[in-house]
Amino acid sequence: MLKEQLMQDLKDAMKEKDTVKKDTVQMVRAAILQIEKDKGIEVDDAKIIEIIAKEVKTKKDALVDFEKGGRQDLIDQTNAEIEILSKYLPKQLSKEEIKEIVQNIVNDLGATSMKDMGPVMKEAK
Repeated sequence: MLKEQLMQDLKDAMKEKDTVKKDTVQMVRAAILQIEKDKGIEVDDAKIIEIIAKEVKTKKDALVDFEKGGRQDLIDQTNAEIEILSKYLPKQLSKEEIKEIVQNIVNDLGATSMKDMGPVMKEAK
């Protein structure tokens, strides 16, 4: 499903002449096609999310260097790319949401000590 969404977004970006979005989506599609070609497999949504998350991390790391170099043009472009890529990633849970989920699991399992950590972690996955 994400693959089709990327293709549709690429078409839309081309129609709108949005070069940043077009280039960003093409970069992700190229990474997907490379993995499919190298491994001879059909990439699923989970793997696509993994690829996109890796790209976002790479871009955030590059952002630090651009800021050190005072390259505002690259900072703006990289921020735009990160924003585009983030739309394809699932929403991240806040610390409070994670805390609440873990507390519910601890209560449900009746965990009382560190010995119960294994089952709690297994359930949290």
